[in-house]
Amino acid sequence: MAQAAQAPSGTRDLLADEVRRRKAAFDALSQIFESFGFDPLETPAFENLDVITGKYGEEASKLIFKILKRGVHEASGQADLALRYDHTVPLARVIGTHGAKLPTPYKRYAIGPVWRADRPQEGRFREFVQCDIDTVGSLSPLADAEIVLALAQGLGALGVHDCTFMVNSRKALYALLEVYDIDAAVGPSVLATLDKLDKVSPDHVIKELSADRGLTPDVAEALVGDIAADTTDRIRERLGTTEQGRAGLAEVDRLIELATNAGLAKERIIYTARMVRGLDYYTGAIYEVTAAGYPGSIAAGGRYDHLVAALGGPDVPACGGSIGIERILAAQHSENTEQRGLDVALTVLGGENRLMRLAADLREEGLRAGIYLGSSTKLSRQLKWANDQNARIAVLYGSDEQAAGEVTVRDMQSGDQARVSIDGATRHIRDMFASS
Repeated sequence: MAQAAQAPSGTRDLLADEVRRRKAAFDALSQIFESFGFDPLETPAFENLDVITGKYGEEASKLIFKILKRGVHEASGQADLALRYDHTVPLARVIGTHGAKLPTPYKRYAIGPVWRADRPQEGRFREFVQCDIDTVGSLSPLADAEIVLALAQGLGALGVHDCTFMVNSRKALYALLEVYDIDAAVGPSVLATLDKLDKVSPDHVIKELSADRGLTPDVAEALVGDIAADTTDRIRERLGTTEQGRAGLAEVDRLIELATNAGLAKERIIYTARMVRGLDYYTGAIYEVTAAGYPGSIAAGGRYDHLVAALGGPDVPACGGSIGIERILAAQHSENTEQRGLDVALTVLGGENRLMRLAADLREEGLRAGIYLGSSTKLSRQLKWANDQNARIAVLYGSDEQAAGEVTVRDMQSGDQARVSIDGATRHIRDMFASS
C-alpha cells in the first residue's frame, strides 16, 4: 500500500475546529488593535530578494525561503524572490513606497503567516502566524505606552490575564557596562549572559562571565549580585551615577507610569534589570511578557528608532510589539474549546425542493444549515451524520410529514422533538435558538 501523502515538513493541516479557534483569536486581536486606532496592513507573501537580503543578520539570513526564477530563467538556479520572513521588513518597504499617502505617525497591525527555513521540531514550524503592532513616526513615550496597553488588552482577549511586562531600557543596559567598567567590545556577550538569569542559577552566570566573557570574579559577582537582588534599589543607585543610566531609568519609569495610570495593574509591569531583549536594533525602552502556564515570553517589543532606515525606509522613529500567538494557541489546547458544527441538519427522505427552500430560509436567519448529501435512505444513517456534524437540531421530513405539510424538529442534545407546520418551521427553529 502506498504511503499517504504528508504535509511538508514544518507545516500543518488545520481542520475546521482549529481554523475557527484561530480565526476567533485573530478577530479578537484585530478588534482590540482597531480600538486603539491601528490600521490593518497586508503585504504580499513574498518580497523581492534584494529587499530582504542583508536585513536580518548572517544567521537569520540562512533561514530565508528563496524562490527560484521561473519560466525561461528556471534553468539558472538563481533566486529573485523570497517568502516573507517577518512583518517588519515589509513595513519598512511600505513606508518607503507609500509614505506620502500614509498618516504621520503611521499606526498599523499585521496578522499573517511568515516562513522560515528552520529545523522543524516540536512547537517550531516553518510556516507560522506572526501578530505585530507598530507605530512609525513618533518619539513620544505615549506611543510606547499605547503599544504596551494594546498588547495587554490583546492578551486579555486571548484569555491570558495573569501576565507580567518586564521592562528595561537599552540606555540602562549600556550604562550598566559603563558603571561596572566593562569593555564595550564584550558588552553584548556579557548582557546576553545576564539574560540567562531567569533560566539558570546566579552562580552559573557568574562562572560564565568569569570564564568566557573576561570579567574578573569580583566584577562578575558584584554585577550578578546587584541585578539578581530582591529589589532594584542597588542597581538603580549605581545607574543613577551616569547620565545614560539616569536617562534609561527615566524611560523605564515613564513607561510604567503611563501604563499604570491608564489602568494596567502595577504588579503587571515592573523594571527588570536583567532583561536584555535583542540589542541589535532597539534604542530605548524594551519589554518582554511572561505568564503563568506559558513557556518563555508570550509577547515582546520596544523602541527601534533607526531600524526602518536600516531596512531601506526613511530614518524615522518607531516602536512596536508582537504577541506570540502561536505559542499561546498551542498552550490553550483545542480540546478545551467548544466544537462548532451545524445549527440545523436537514435529513432527506423525499421532498428535496421544499427542504432546499427551508434550508435557505434558515440561513437567512443567520443559522448554519446543512442538507444530507449522502446516498443512504435510512433515517438512522442520516441522524448519525447529523450527530457527526455536531448539529443542535435535526429536521425530519418523511412521508408522514410530507403528507401532513409538517416537519419533525428534533433537539439532538435532549432527544425532544415536535411536529410543526413546514411553513412555520423557520420561525419555530429560530425561537428555539433565541430561547437557549
